[in-house]
Amino acid sequence: MCHNAFHLEKDLIHVNHAGVGPWPSRSVVAAERFAQENMQLGSLQYPAWTAQVAKLRQQFAWLIAAPSPDDIAILKNTSEALSLVAFGLPWATGDNVVGIRQEFPSNRLPWQALQARYGVQWRAVDIAKTQDPETALIAACDASTRVLAVSAVQYASGFKLDLERLGRFCRSRDILFCIDAIQQLGVAPFDVQSVQADFVAADGHKWLLGPEGVALFYVREAVRDRLELNQYGWHMVENPGDFEAERWQPSRTARRFECGSPNHLGIHVQSASLSLFEEIGIESVSAQLQTRVVHSLEQIRRAGYTLLSPAAAERRAGIITFRPPNSDVDSLYRKLMQHRVLCAQRMGGIRFSPHFYTPLERIDAAFELVEALR
Repeated sequence: MCHNAFHLEKDLIHVNHAGVGPWPSRSVVAAERFAQENMQLGSLQYPAWTAQVAKLRQQFAWLIAAPSPDDIAILKNTSEALSLVAFGLPWATGDNVVGIRQEFPSNRLPWQALQARYGVQWRAVDIAKTQDPETALIAACDASTRVLAVSAVQYASGFKLDLERLGRFCRSRDILFCIDAIQQLGVAPFDVQSVQADFVAADGHKWLLGPEGVALFYVREAVRDRLELNQYGWHMVENPGDFEAERWQPSRTARRFECGSPNHLGIHVQSASLSLFEEIGIESVSAQLQTRVVHSLEQIRRAGYTLLSPAAAERRAGIITFRPPNSDVDSLYRKLMQHRVLCAQRMGGIRFSPHFYTPLERIDAAFELVEALR
């Protein structure tokens, strides 16, 4: 099952894949090989580097079941991708974007910034106050709604949305559907066509076990031309190798959103990490991860802690956030980190996010430390 692909130090308990994940050994090898090649040969193998970019584009398309690799741009991060959408669409005063109040800043700030420049309203739905967030999000949309922008999985609670329901609604009303999928990719299967997304963005440094600085950006072909370009450079044109051309046009593919030189080192590493998911299969990864989530939920139940994440199978992903009773969470978090339990503090609780390869005994050890230190 490739669990021996990871070599974390024995006294480190890594339950923070919703933050930054570790690299598998094959990704370290890919980085070392690329660095050695660069040191010894310079850019002699640049055509092979370009082929690696194309390979990652294909892997990203496989990961989200995109119709074509041409629908994929390789960007720096989720924030860049969402900003390309927010400031690439044509807006009119009075338009609105509907989203979620509890979002990570990357999926709030680009939309909020539209207010000052274009007079676009950001409608933030508080999903903590409803048992049916999809209905609340749909109810917040009206004839002036141009985009519904949500995270597939909420970063703090791990709440998983019914994307297919939201996608059907958006397509029926000609509302653009924009998904931040960073907390689902590498956790559970994702089919961009089934959810009818127009845009999908996700970094690879969390559950996809890659480096920071490499991100997937999907743009549905039918809406590609609706995004006005605000970044220009040699790499985004139809014929990027023709440096002498006086006349040019943007690439017909999503490469038009990649304005400059690729992050070749990061691309080599991310491609190696994705090869692990290809070998195991995302369904198997998801099943093994859910075994660890269920195991964690049982530990929380036995200890009498307050669960802040959803327990229902259809609503959970890989995040488990909880609060021990009568505990100073700030102090507990600091102590856990001092004891090399790599976790996060969210929603007034402790967030654990193990992955498919995390040994169950390491999860048990983490909860034993919670009980001892609280």
